[in-house]
Amino acid sequence: MTPAQNKLVAALGTFIVNGTTEVTRPIASIVVLENTVFTSIKSNAVDVKANYIQTPATAVKPGAIITPQDGENFTGVKLASGSVALVLG
Repeated sequence: MTPAQNKLVAALGTFIVNGTTEVTRPIASIVVLENTVFTSIKSNAVDVKANYIQTPATAVKPGAIITPQDGENFTGVKLASGSVALVLG
């Protein structure tokens, strides 16, 4: 499979985040499972959540899929509340 196909079918697996401790892994995409408020979405250790969420203090609704704009992976996620599935990259 190509790298793009690996991401599409989550060939490298998924990881469920349902707590408030930061998770650092190569993340191809983030699937929101319930109303979720993000503390941070990191790319190369820099919080980039404002590039992906217009009002970061407002919960993102279930079903939203957040993917990196630069074709790279996210490097970390921290939640204030809610839960997400990380598609590992």
